[in-house]
Amino acid sequence: MIERVAIAPEAADASVRAAIVERAHRRGFTRFVLDAADRGLAAADDELSLQEGDGLRVGGDGPLVPRREVGSVAELDRAVAATPDGGILLLVWRGDRVIPLENAVARRGRRFRLWTVARRPAELAAALGALEHGADRVVVQVRSVGEVDELESAVGGAVPSGLDWVTVPLQEVRPTGVGDRVLVDTTSLLAPEEGMLVGSAAAFLFHVASEAAGSTFSRPRPFRVNAGSAHSYVLMADGTTRYLAELGPGDGVLAVRPDGSARTVRVGRLKVERRPLVLVGATVDGVVRTVFLQEAETVRLSGPTGRRPTTGLVPGEKVVGVRLPPGRHLGTAVEETVEER
Repeated sequence: MIERVAIAPEAADASVRAAIVERAHRRGFTRFVLDAADRGLAAADDELSLQEGDGLRVGGDGPLVPRREVGSVAELDRAVAATPDGGILLLVWRGDRVIPLENAVARRGRRFRLWTVARRPAELAAALGALEHGADRVVVQVRSVGEVDELESAVGGAVPSGLDWVTVPLQEVRPTGVGDRVLVDTTSLLAPEEGMLVGSAAAFLFHVASEAAGSTFSRPRPFRVNAGSAHSYVLMADGTTRYLAELGPGDGVLAVRPDGSARTVRVGRLKVERRPLVLVGATVDGVVRTVFLQEAETVRLSGPTGRRPTTGLVPGEKVVGVRLPPGRHLGTAVEETVEER
């Protein structure tokens, strides 16, 4: 969703506005709404709009799109009626902002593009998600460098692509007693094929499937991944790793299928409970990589022929997972000499 966001620095200090644009560039944002005096802050490949009076000069030298302030049904009706086919309707809300935006989204169809202004990062999610579709573009007023980080957290960047999936044989499967395992309940409904990438070593993460399938004696829990023991790494939506024990509500985790498709899902809650664990080890590039999982029929690893519960895994069968660079500093990959055991 980052491509639907345009950042408008609103700080009075020119140095702060420059710092906002610089931080936004490093966070992957490439669309900006600037005053003419700040035009030089944009990079050559940025999409730039200039603020002029009560409108935006789209593309810097394109058509002028007026801001239309809306605070009533009649004002929204007039704004929609005045927007030409193929044009842009840029709305600024006076008072209510969520329900009137939903009304505008419903009336947009394919006739025009709908843009809106968010006065602070906290308004972004509702603007992008109204009636599941949201505005085509949200201009976010940003007053500090810290708010750029809030924006990145709200939208999530592009999910990692080109993950190095491999199929590997299991070397060992054995009980290891009771330990603290982490259930990750998300705010999304997951498909049976979706899951999270989890492991004891960052160099290889196993695909642990969701509980969307259920079992003979339990109902499906399509929002849940019984991810593993508390010390395990999990791959986040931004490509970093985090320990399962460090996750918290609102964190963006990568939900992925073995075919490589992926999306960001948000953590709704964690449940840490003491349960019987089983150690699963697989040979990856001549090294045994492990994951500790609850021993239960609803906890499944993905393999080339489907998903297998931890209660039925045996040495020799194959599972799938992802290779990653092993060197990590606070979850971010770094080039360093490291040996994970």
